[in-house]
Amino acid sequence: MRRILTRTSQVLADLTVLSLAYLFAFLLRFEGWPPFSMFKSWLLTWPYVVGFQYLALAARGVPRFAWSYVGLREVRRIASALTIAAVGLAGVRIASSRLWSVHYFFEYAVIPFGVIGIDFMLALLGTAGIRVARRVQTERSAMLAAAPRRSRAPAAQATLLIGAGQAGVSVAREIAKHAELGISPVGFIDDDTLKVGMVVEGLPVLGTTDKIGGIALALGVKQAIITIARADGKQIRRIQQICADQDIAVKIVPGVHEILDGKVNLSRIREVSIEDLLGREAVQLETDLVERFVRGRCVLVTGAGGSIGSELCRQVALLAPERLVLVERSEYHLFLIHQELLEAFPSLPIVPAMCDVCDGERLDAVFTEQAPHVVIHAAAHKHVPMMEWNPGEAVKNNVFGTKAVADAADRHRVDAFVLISTDKAVNPSSVMGATKRVAEMYVQALSQRSSTKYVAVRFGNVLGSAGSVIPTFKAQIAKGGPVMVTHPEMKRYFMTIPEASQLVLQAAAMGHGGEIYVLDMGEPVKIVDLACDLIRLSGFVVDEDIRIQFSGVRPGEKLFEELGFDAEKMRKTRHSKIFDGTMVARDWDEISRALSQLRAATREPTSDVVRAALRAVVPEMVRAEPIGPIVREPAAEAAVRPRAADVAGAAG
Repeated sequence: MRRILTRTSQVLADLTVLSLAYLFAFLLRFEGWPPFSMFKSWLLTWPYVVGFQYLALAARGVPRFAWSYVGLREVRRIASALTIAAVGLAGVRIASSRLWSVHYFFEYAVIPFGVIGIDFMLALLGTAGIRVARRVQTERSAMLAAAPRRSRAPAAQATLLIGAGQAGVSVAREIAKHAELGISPVGFIDDDTLKVGMVVEGLPVLGTTDKIGGIALALGVKQAIITIARADGKQIRRIQQICADQDIAVKIVPGVHEILDGKVNLSRIREVSIEDLLGREAVQLETDLVERFVRGRCVLVTGAGGSIGSELCRQVALLAPERLVLVERSEYHLFLIHQELLEAFPSLPIVPAMCDVCDGERLDAVFTEQAPHVVIHAAAHKHVPMMEWNPGEAVKNNVFGTKAVADAADRHRVDAFVLISTDKAVNPSSVMGATKRVAEMYVQALSQRSSTKYVAVRFGNVLGSAGSVIPTFKAQIAKGGPVMVTHPEMKRYFMTIPEASQLVLQAAAMGHGGEIYVLDMGEPVKIVDLACDLIRLSGFVVDEDIRIQFSGVRPGEKLFEELGFDAEKMRKTRHSKIFDGTMVARDWDEISRALSQLRAATREPTSDVVRAALRAVVPEMVRAEPIGPIVREPAAEAAVRPRAADVAGAAG
C-alpha cells in the first residue's frame, strides 16, 4: 500500500510540475498578460502537452528511478525525454501552421516557439529539482540519524585521499556519510598539477604524491587511502613506498574502478596487498559474447573445489546459467564451494557431484543425469616437484583424467569443452608440464573428429592459488623467516585468479574448436622481488627483520617460463589479452597409440619408464638446464642478502 501511495504521489508531483511549467512558459513569453487567443490555446492544449511530456519521461524510464538517489544519469535521462517532447511539440506547431486553413482548430495548436523553449527549461528545472530536493532531504535525515553513532565513533584519524578523480570523489562522499569509520579526510593528493589548489567535494587538493611527506607532517596525517581508479601495480608500488618512507599507513579500496553511480563499499577498505603491487589493468570482457556462451545453459566444472575451479564457478554463476554442476573428488572442498555458491546465488540450481575424473563410469552417470552444454575441465595435479616424485599419478590424473572427461563430453554431445592448461606445457622440463601438453594434444586431436568444440587455454601462475608462492611466503614470514626463494634470477608470470578465470571464459566463448589460446600474462616478475615486497607489506625490513634464503632450483623447474612454442604462430585474436597459439593437431591414430604406450608405462614400477614414455609423446620435452651454484655470503647461516638492484626494483 505504501509503495502504491508513493508512486501515485510521485506521478502527481511530476504532472503538477509539468503543468505549472507550461503555464509559466505562456506567462513569461507574454510578460504576464497573454492574449485571450493564447490563453485559450494554453487551456485547450495543456492536457495534451503535459500528457505527451510525461509519456516521453516514461519511455526513458524516468518514473522508475528512485528519487532519493537521483544523480547525473537520471538528470540526463530527464533532459533527453523533455528534448524529445520539445522537438515533437515543435513539429506539431509547424504542421498546425500549415493546416490552419483546413480547420480552425489547428489555430490553437500553433504554440509559439518561445513558449516551447521556455517550457522545456522550466520543466527540466522542475522535474529534476524536486528529485534533487528529495535526495537532499534523504541525506539530511540520514546524517541526523547517524548523529548518535557519530558521537560514539572512535576518534577520527586524519587521512589523505590519493586520487582526486571520480573514484576519489565517490570515496570522499561515502566517508562523509559514515563517521563511525573514524576517517577524517584532510584533503586530496593528485599528480595532475592542474587540480592542485582546487577544492573537490569540499576537500582541497593539497599537492602531488612527491609532496606527501611534507603535507603529512604539517597536517599530522598518519594514514592514506589510494582512491585512483584503475591504478596499476607500478603506481601503487610507488605510492606505497613513498608513504612507507614517511611512516604513513596505506590502505586501498579494492575494485575502486568498478564504482558505478557514485556508490562504493567502504567496508572493503584494506591494507595494500601484493596483488595490488602486481596489479594489471582490469579485464575488459566482451560481455555479450560471454553471456551468450553461458546464459541459460548447463555448465559443468571439474576441479570445482580448487583455486581456479572455484573462481570459474563464481564467474559462471554471475552469468545466469540454467544450472551449475560442481565436479570434485574432495568432499571437504566440494562442501565449501557448494555452500558458498548457495549463499551467494540462492536462485541458481547448483548440483554438487562427488566424482574422480579418472572414473569413467561415474563421469558417464553425471553427464547422463545433468546433460551439460559446457564443460570446463580444471581438475589437475599442478605441483611441479610433487609430480616429479609421482610421475605415474601425474599421467593418470592430468592425461587420462582429461581424456575421460573429454571422451564423456564427446559421447554426450556437449557443445563446448574447455581445458585449463599451463605455460609449463611449453617445451616442458617437468612431468607436470609434459602431462598438460599431452592433454592439449589429445583434446586438439579429438576436436578434429567430434561435434563438440574443444578449446585449451594456457596461462601461468595465479596469485594466491593453493600451494603457490604467495601463501608459502606469507606462512614463512609469519614464522619469522627465513623466506625461501629458489634462485635470485627465478622469474614467473603472474595474474590474479579472477582475471585468469574471466579470460578463460572469454577465450572459450571465442573458440571454434581446436584452438590453444594463450593469455597475455604481462611482464614476468622476479620471485625475489615478490619476497621483498611481501616482507615490507608485512611491516618488516628485508634482511634485518626477515631474511631471504636461497634454496636452489627444485626438480623440474626452469628459471624462466615460456608462453608459446617456436613452431607456433602466435596470432592476435579479437581480444587484446588473448592470443591463438594453435599448432597443427596430431593424427588421431598416432595420439591413440602414444596414449596406449603411456598407459602401459604407468603400470611399471619405476618412474624412469613413465618419463621416457612422456618424452616419446612430447618430443619437445627438455631436461631442465643445470643451474650453477648459488654464491652465498661467507656467513655461518645460508642467508643471502637481495642485491641492491633487486630491492630497488621491488620498491620502484
